[in-house]
Amino acid sequence: MTILTVGIDLAKNVFAVHGRNEEGKAVLVRPAVPRARLLELIASLPPCLIGMEACSGAHHWARLFARFGHTVRLMAPKFVAPYRRTGRRGKNDAADADAICEAVSRPRMLFVPIKSEEQQQQLMVHRARQGFIEARTATVNRIRGLLSEFGIVLPLKASTVRRQAALHLEALPGHANTVIGDLLSELTRLDERIAQYDLHIRGLARGKDHPAQRLMRLSGIGETTATAILAMIGKGHDFKCGRQFAAWIGLVPGQYSSGGKTRLGRITKAGDAYLRSLLVLGARAVLAAAKNKTDSISTWAIELEKRRGYWKAVVAIAAKNARMAWAVLAKGEAFKLPA
Repeated sequence: MTILTVGIDLAKNVFAVHGRNEEGKAVLVRPAVPRARLLELIASLPPCLIGMEACSGAHHWARLFARFGHTVRLMAPKFVAPYRRTGRRGKNDAADADAICEAVSRPRMLFVPIKSEEQQQQLMVHRARQGFIEARTATVNRIRGLLSEFGIVLPLKASTVRRQAALHLEALPGHANTVIGDLLSELTRLDERIAQYDLHIRGLARGKDHPAQRLMRLSGIGETTATAILAMIGKGHDFKCGRQFAAWIGLVPGQYSSGGKTRLGRITKAGDAYLRSLLVLGARAVLAAAKNKTDSISTWAIELEKRRGYWKAVVAIAAKNARMAWAVLAKGEAFKLPA
């Protein structure tokens, strides 16, 4: 019988494949497929629906399988786990492949958009830059911690730590002088590397007709945020509306409602933390600049801060920017940007 649905449990070297026919019967059960043989196996199958968990390498495999006429769907692992018939105690690669095969056939399953090579390249730039920034922050904190062992307590501000550490460098004994000197040199190297990646991001956003240019016309969205949004969602067609995009990022309140009573809590913080943090930082800049402006968005932001407080206003502005960013990408020229 013809195989209609295939579930693949991805791994580094050995994969598990589970295929079912139109009657739901397992007709292809391969619990241990070597990495070198996986593409050959999938290429030999007739066009079918292939499901995989969204993890490292999933987008690469999805693009490869799609070349053979297959329909590929990626799912969050948390949505697949309930379909594992063996439960938590019976977890193995074969059981996971079976669960993936079952989950991908559900008509109301939520799927992860498959990223193109261009999107993944842009995301690599952002991930590397963020890694350098985190390393720089860790180095600054390491300098503060080590200097405190010698009675030199410095404030949190990074620029002050650099200046004061350099001033105290000559007074440090022996190896302490060497260590702090090396850490200050490492800070300089990280600064140069981050500056280089800022130029990479600027190059990504450059271009008269580039979608990033339209995104950057929104208040609170600059080169970094615009290119990050494009790398994450492309044209945004996988979302029905801007509210769904904002919920995907985690900028909406969590809900625990029952008995007709609506209970809303803090924001869910679901989705990508990096993209959410960029939107929040942009929203803080919008709120800070709103005091000197009289446009409709600035007026709304100021009134919201008075009613609900600073941080709720920041989150609301970030969610509004996310919705407008989706509209800019999904609707293109049909969406009229706010004045």
